[in-house]
Amino acid sequence: MTETTPAAARDLQLLTLDVNGERHEVITEPRRTLVDVLRHDLRLTGTHVGCEHGICGACTVLVDERPVRACLMFAAQAEGARIRTVESLADGGVAGGELCYLQKAFSEHHSLQCGFCTPGFLMLAEGFLAERPEATKDEIRDVVAANLCRCTGYQTIVEAIDGCAVARRRTKEN
Repeated sequence: MTETTPAAARDLQLLTLDVNGERHEVITEPRRTLVDVLRHDLRLTGTHVGCEHGICGACTVLVDERPVRACLMFAAQAEGARIRTVESLADGGVAGGELCYLQKAFSEHHSLQCGFCTPGFLMLAEGFLAERPEATKDEIRDVVAANLCRCTGYQTIVEAIDGCAVARRRTKEN
C-alpha cells in the first residue's frame, strides 16, 4: 500500500481463522477482539459479551482446547489456532442437533436460569474436563469460580459438570 491509500484501508488485515472446524477469512482491523469477530463477522452469537474486561467469563471460548476470554484476545492472535465456540458442542454444531453430555447435564441439574453466562460456563467446563476428566467436585468448584453467574449460584453448575464427567467416564468404560 502506498501513502495515498486511505488510512482505513491501511489498517485492515486479512485473517484466516479455524472456528468450529471451518476455515473463515475475515478482513478486519488489527485491534478487533476475538469476541467481536466471532459475533459480528462470523455471526456466532452464542459467545456472549459481558464485562469486556475478562472478569465475567461470558465470552469464554476454547483456543487450542484451552479456555480463553475472547474479549481479552485480539482476533489476530487467534490466527493459526483452533477456536471452538459453544455452537460446536451440540451434535458437532449442527442446528437442532442433539445436546452433548455437558449441555444435557446443565439442563438436568437446572444449572441455568437467565442463560446469559451459560455458554461461558459450558466452554470453561469443556476445556477443563478435556484436561481433567477425573476432576473432583472441589477442583470443579475452584474452576467455576473463574466465571460469574448472578442467577443460579454455583452448586448446580458444579453438580452438572460433575454429572457430565461421570457420564463421560461411563461411556469410555463401555
